[in-house]
This record gives sequence, structure tokens and C-alpha cells, in this order.
Amino acid sequence: MSFQYSLIAASPLSGSLNGVSRNTASSANTEQIVSTSPRSQPLPKVSIKALYSLFMRANILLVVLLSFGCRPAVDDGYTLLFLGRFAAARVGRYSWAADPAHSRLIAFDGDLHVVRTVTNPRISSPVAIAPYPGSRLLVTERTGEGVVFDTAGAPVREWESPFAASLYATDGSRIVASRSPYYVLFVGEDGSAPLVWMLDTLGAPYEGVGVIHVPVINYLAELVNAGPAAVADHVVYFAPLVRDEILRLDHDGSPVWRSSRGLIPVERDPRFVAGKERRVEHALINIAMTVGPDGRLYVLGGEDSAATRLRLDVLNRETGEIVATQVLGTPTTAIAVDRHGKIRVLDPERLLAQTPTLGRDRFLPAFALPDLAGKPVRLEDYRGKVTLVNFWASWCGPCREEFPHMADLYRSFGRDRFDIAAISDDVDPGKMRAFVAEFRPPFPILVGGGRMKAIYHYRGLPYSVLLDKQGRTIERIFGFGGETEFQHLRETIAREIHADSAARR
Repeated sequence: MSFQYSLIAASPLSGSLNGVSRNTASSANTEQIVSTSPRSQPLPKVSIKALYSLFMRANILLVVLLSFGCRPAVDDGYTLLFLGRFAAARVGRYSWAADPAHSRLIAFDGDLHVVRTVTNPRISSPVAIAPYPGSRLLVTERTGEGVVFDTAGAPVREWESPFAASLYATDGSRIVASRSPYYVLFVGEDGSAPLVWMLDTLGAPYEGVGVIHVPVINYLAELVNAGPAAVADHVVYFAPLVRDEILRLDHDGSPVWRSSRGLIPVERDPRFVAGKERRVEHALINIAMTVGPDGRLYVLGGEDSAATRLRLDVLNRETGEIVATQVLGTPTTAIAVDRHGKIRVLDPERLLAQTPTLGRDRFLPAFALPDLAGKPVRLEDYRGKVTLVNFWASWCGPCREEFPHMADLYRSFGRDRFDIAAISDDVDPGKMRAFVAEFRPPFPILVGGGRMKAIYHYRGLPYSVLLDKQGRTIERIFGFGGETEFQHLRETIAREIHADSAARR
């Protein structure tokens, strides 16, 4: 069984750029010219007018060169570092941030105005963005895949997570993968995997850095070793999710420095809590981390153990000294910094409210699949009804929990207003039919034959898309969220039906 945690990340640290001095020795070869002529040659005659003209041209050229040399550096305004609880990234002129609630990427200019949005079937639930070589975007999906886009929104490549779920960071050239603090699974580890992986530009691990801590309960190893990483000037920084420390690592993965905020008097490993429900007692300390345009390390973290109140810490990257701290007091935030280190704290909802409403996208590609009796069913057949398209499989544990809720939802509305298209992605038809025989769903079952993930690019099951009467996407639902999620669905469906009915009156 797997468990998902919404994690809160480290506080921003401030630090100066690594000092790099370059000593270059230059040698000037002086060649002496000696006349071989027996007599010196007379200088050519030049008029006073020509000399004056030459002098004036030289002065004009000097003024032009000085004006360029003295011109102040272009100020690109603010760089968005965090939106919500996730790291953003500057690529070219814009800061790019993930908006997982709407499955999109958003670009902000230096004044933090929305200038572009990107949606794509390969963007399911993005949680962080990092600069990818070639002025592209490396997007971390919640379930750990890495997806590369160009700034026009075209997908370039995609790779699977090297960990159970990964979070990616780059400095524009080197790529580092850590265990994601946003999607933690109970996975046993024996200590052979590194703390972080260095990846090539195809997403393949080529070098492990650091040693993990394996707790007494090794199924908690993924949680204990999860956390955001950052990389700058070929130096890796790591901040564990559940420990009050921030580390700078050397090439062998040993700490160069370790910084702490003093939040927890006694550090201890997470542990299971006795009770009917399986719960884990742990604190959420470090949630997100990045390097600002001023060269300092910024860490977003929890001020309380549940990270319902965030804080920002700024560190000197050379020494690990915490040079600034700001208690934010909110569960989400938006942090922007300029190249001088001036910090702006903004309301994330107000930032996102700038995003233009472009209308609903059509659900594509339209399916044409057989039902259990072999009768072809098309998406077009559902036109005129609010429809929940649900992808499931017999081997999916959360799907088993979800099916009874879907049956109740199906019975809550009349067939002329609402319907469900439940598409099985089982490869084995026998297992699919055994699942159906066990649950006896009242709604239609369509046979996907194991081909659906390649077509619709979802990251895991169950996956649902709620469509309006014209076959356009109202919202996408990732995973199973229990009764709370289905109550929200009921309200959304009823609101959609009512709004459409009111428009017709």
C-alpha cells in the first residue's frame, strides 16, 4: 500500500555567489621596427582641416563607447522563486511556475504579470519547474516523471523517475534528482541507493551522490530521505523533508556544512502511531528550495510540525549561515526576489487570478471503444450529458475503493443529465471481467486493452475527467480522494446541470 503526503519545504537561505578568481598571464611581444633604408623618409603632408576632422571623429567614437560602457545593467525585475509550495524557475525573460490544480504551466514577466500559459496532455499534475539546457523547461510531475517542454509549450522528451517518485532541480546544465517531498511512498530501502542521482539530459542516472539514512522501520526510508535539492555552480544542496537541517554536499556526498534553524529540540525518525488507521508521526520541515538571482539559497519550510504556517530562510551558499528569516504564517505563498536580493511575498491566489480564462478544452482524442458485449461506444454518444470519463484497472488498489463511490454518484442523477464511461486499461480481459463481476457496476464498462496510458498520458490510476455537455473538460481528477472528493464532484455536476438549464430558460 502506498501513502501520499503533502509536504512542506525548507526555508530560503541567503548566500553570496561562490567567489571565483581567474588569474590569466598575458605576454606582450614587442617587435622593434628598424628602417633598412639608408635614409629616413619624410612624413606625408596632412592638412590642418583633415587632422581636425579626424580628431572630431575620434572624440565622437569615444563618447559612444563610453556611453555603452557606463550604461547600467538591464534590470529584469523580479524572479518568482516559489508559487504555492513549489519551486519556480527563470528561463529567458520569464519566470515559469506550475499550477497543478489546473494542469498547466504559467509564465510571469519581471513585474509578475501573467504573460503565457501552457496546457498539454502530458501535463497532468506538475509540481515544480527547473531550467533545462537549451532554455527549456524541466517539469516535475507529482508522480515523479520528468517532462521537458520548450517555452512555446511543445513537449521535447520525458523520462521515468529514478526513485519511487522524484523531484528535479538544475542549474541550467547539471540535473539532480532527489526523492520527492510531494509524493512519498512506503518503499523499503536497503541503503544501496544514493541520496540524490545526477542525471544526463535524457534523464538517465550516471552518478549517485550521498548516503541515505535507513531507519529501523525501513519502509519509512523514502520519507526519511525525501526532500528538495538545489544545484548551483556544480554544487549540490539538500534539505530533508523531516529533519531540521540543510546541507551542502561535496563531490563524494559528504556534508561541507550543515545548517539548522533550531526548530526541533531532539531529532528522531518518523514512526507509526498505534490505532485503527495507519498513520505516521513526523514533522514537515523542508518543502522547497532554490537558488535566487542574487546567488543566495532560499528554503521554504514549515514553522509548525504540520507546515500549516510557512517560513522562508535565506542562506549564504558558501558558509551555510542563515542571513534572513521571514515567518509567512500561511499554508501557501508566492515568493519573488530581484537580483539585489529584495524579497516580495505575494498572495498566490491573486497572482493566479491574472490568468486569462480561455474557455474549456475539448477532451481529446475522442474514444471509440467496445463495451463488454463488443458493442462500439463513442465519446460522441455522451454528447448532451455531463459525463465522467474514468480510467481504471483491476490491479489498481485505489480503483477498488473508488468503484462503490462511483456507483453512488451514478445513481444520484438521471441518465438524461449525467453518465459515466468507465474505461478499463487491463491487458488481461479475464482479470477485467473478474473485477466487474465482483463489483457489478451500474454504469457502462468500456475495454481499453492496455493502450490508454500511451494515448491519454495519465500518470497513474485511477484517473478521471469530468466533461460538460459539449465534451469539454471541466476538471481532471488524479487518484482517489475519498468521500470528500465525491461530494465535491456531486456539487460540481449539479452546478453544471443547473447552469446549463438556467441558460436555456
